[in-house]
This record gives sequence, C-alpha cells and structure tokens, in this order.
Amino acid sequence: MDKEFDIVDTALSSGRFSTLAAALGAAGLIETLKGKGPFTVFAPTDEAFAKIPPETLSALLRPENRKKLTAILTYHVVAGKVLAKDVVNLKTARTVQGQELTIDASDGVRINDATVITADVEATNGVIHVIDSVLLPSTAAAA
Repeated sequence: MDKEFDIVDTALSSGRFSTLAAALGAAGLIETLKGKGPFTVFAPTDEAFAKIPPETLSALLRPENRKKLTAILTYHVVAGKVLAKDVVNLKTARTVQGQELTIDASDGVRINDATVITADVEATNGVIHVIDSVLLPSTAAAA
C-alpha cells in the first residue's frame, strides 16, 4: 500500500471499505481521520458490515442517529500509532470513544470478538488493522 495516503484515502483505495467510508461520511468523521493523527484504526471490511442486519445499518446511517454512529465508529479508533508488534503486548486499548477494547494475541490477534485479518496497513497519519467484524461499544450495542 502506498504510504502517501492518509487513513481515509488508504482505506478507500483498497476497495474493501465502502460501507465504512459511507458511515464515516454520515458521522462527519472523514476530516478527523484525515487529520494529523497519528491514529490506529481497526477497520471493518464491507463483509464485516454485511453481518449487521441491513435495517439496523440503514437506521444507523440516518442523520438522527449520528451520535450513536459516531460512538460506534470512534470505538474503532485508538489515539497514537499502535503497530502489530505493540498490540501483541497489550491486553486493552482505550478508544477515542472512551471505552476500552480487549486485546487477545494468544492465537492470532482478536480485538473484542473481531479477528485482525490484515495488520499494519501504513498511512501517512497512522496505521490500519483490518478486522472481520464491527466492534460495538456497550452503550451503542442496541440500534
């Protein structure tokens, strides 16, 4: 991946994150993730978003649910640049949303119930770890 792109452009260029990009746009977070950073983003693929019932996903993308959507998306972001070699030494990480993610590196790397399928996708303002499920903070678990 070309390290000339920020996190948003890196994700968009891969073609695997169109739902995430739409959600970031609906939540007004694109400019934030194009900012200086550094950020660590646990990025769910389109397939990960497909696990969410379509009616739940479309409800989250509506303007009246922007606060809930923002909470879910910022739960996927950790301040600073945390590479895979650092993640394996952590048990938790505090998200921008405020809650902690649970990290289990005993058999591959799991973030809560999601598995990291691609680690260390470098960007100019941080790093992306691709995950196979959408992470839901406890306050936003019900849509």
